[in-house]
Amino acid sequence: MKKIHPLILSLASGILLAAAWPPLPTTFLIFIAFIPLFMLADQQPRKWAFVGWCALSMMTWNALTTWWIWNSTGPGSIAAIIVNTVLMSIPWLAFYWAVKRFGSRYSHWAFIASWMTFEYVHLSWDLSWPWLTLGNAFAAQPSWIQWYEFTGTSGGSLWILLMNVLLFKQLYRTGSLQINNRRAFSITLLSGIGVPILISVLVSTFSQKKDARLADDARKNNDPLHNVVVVQPNIDPYKKFTVGTQDEQLATLIQLSASQIDSNTRLLVWPETAINLPNGIEEDSIRNNYLLRPLWEFLGNNPKLVLLSGLEGYKIYRSGEQSKYSRPIRDTELWYDSYNSAMLLDSSGILSRYHKSKLVPGVELLPPFLNFLGPLLEQFGGTTGGYARQEERTVLRHAGNGYAIAPAICYESIYGDFMTGFMRNGANIIGIITNDGWWGNTSGHKQHLLYARLRAIENRRWIARSANTGISAFIDPYGRILQQQPWDKAIAIKEVVTLRREMSFFSRNGDLISKFMVAGVLVLILMSLKKKRKKPAL
Repeated sequence: MKKIHPLILSLASGILLAAAWPPLPTTFLIFIAFIPLFMLADQQPRKWAFVGWCALSMMTWNALTTWWIWNSTGPGSIAAIIVNTVLMSIPWLAFYWAVKRFGSRYSHWAFIASWMTFEYVHLSWDLSWPWLTLGNAFAAQPSWIQWYEFTGTSGGSLWILLMNVLLFKQLYRTGSLQINNRRAFSITLLSGIGVPILISVLVSTFSQKKDARLADDARKNNDPLHNVVVVQPNIDPYKKFTVGTQDEQLATLIQLSASQIDSNTRLLVWPETAINLPNGIEEDSIRNNYLLRPLWEFLGNNPKLVLLSGLEGYKIYRSGEQSKYSRPIRDTELWYDSYNSAMLLDSSGILSRYHKSKLVPGVELLPPFLNFLGPLLEQFGGTTGGYARQEERTVLRHAGNGYAIAPAICYESIYGDFMTGFMRNGANIIGIITNDGWWGNTSGHKQHLLYARLRAIENRRWIARSANTGISAFIDPYGRILQQQPWDKAIAIKEVVTLRREMSFFSRNGDLISKFMVAGVLVLILMSLKKKRKKPAL
């Protein structure tokens, strides 16, 4: 068979990956998306030529799926695509190295471990951007991956990589695409895809039967059916912090809330930075802020209600008391921290608070070695100066109504292993407060919504999702989206949700698969060093 030009193979892989990505329904393409690059490796190109073609493929995938970042920040979108492309090329360099070191028999398995190690590391450093973690591809197909309650998204990544390797080995022989053993190919295809889906159906069926028994018990005991109200105010994010607009914004939020709450409403959810002033709000004195009097009056008139809301806040320190994130106030001895916060409030003020931990690279956070890029990066959902962040997973509790909320601010809900920390701290519901309006009406906010259903499945928790301009919704513990609201609409929605305290295997144990893969990569490195030191036989 004549060799296929590397450009064709490179673009084919990038396009297949993009075509398989949410919100598109063609998810099945993900099982063959890496095959063109495996074919390219078999043509034995030079190392940097191979890595370069793989980089082009990864750039194609990134550009076609995350181009919408451009709507909020041009330089930021280019930087995100380039940096992610470079990082995604590292596993392909490791693959090339494995081919040379261990031969083609074991190199594909080494690639699986390398890719999953990359995904795991990419979740936890300052340039973290796990939007394209492979396991996220199934966000459009929740019925396929109900077993995420055991594995998290790393189980999906492993499934995708295994199928690509197995199908490649069945399809590709000595430089040509062909099916040498149709029976073996059929078994690989049907069992490799069908068995995980069958397991998913069985897991979902068993869990839902258990839920039905619990619901019957609740009805027999005449347990009260409390509801949650979510508000989507549809406030232009680019005008949100304009001086003089805050009174109108607060009035809109209160009016929409009042249209849905009733005597059984116990929790009200507003979006990220819903409560704001042009220069922020000092959190410790928020109850005394006269501009927020309509809010305290509203909550006072509804004493059974608690509000989960985003807030643009700050804290003032005297010199010597500041945190490691604090910045000085010019010409004073005072320091301050800025926060992107989630607050649980009633008429008395703040009941509990959480400060966003997973900050957006380049916009809310820059690693020290990239500080020189700060002036080039524009704001979307944060501040180029940077927020202070907290490490612990603070659950926002209200003893009176039983809610223990795992707050996810902005895009924190795309971090599966991170969110399990809230469950281990006792969270029985997830509250996502976000503002996707910076991206416009593109696939970005749709992907973000779909990723949230993965957190519902992993932790078997209800999600109340309030997005400033959309998409607001409720998501049940099986990833089913309820009352999904359209983009660019002001509305409030209400749903009865159940509070689940039982933790899933993934909630209890976190991402075990990725940790195993990291250990595998370390073993491969040690094996390589040992092989390198071994003297040739005489």
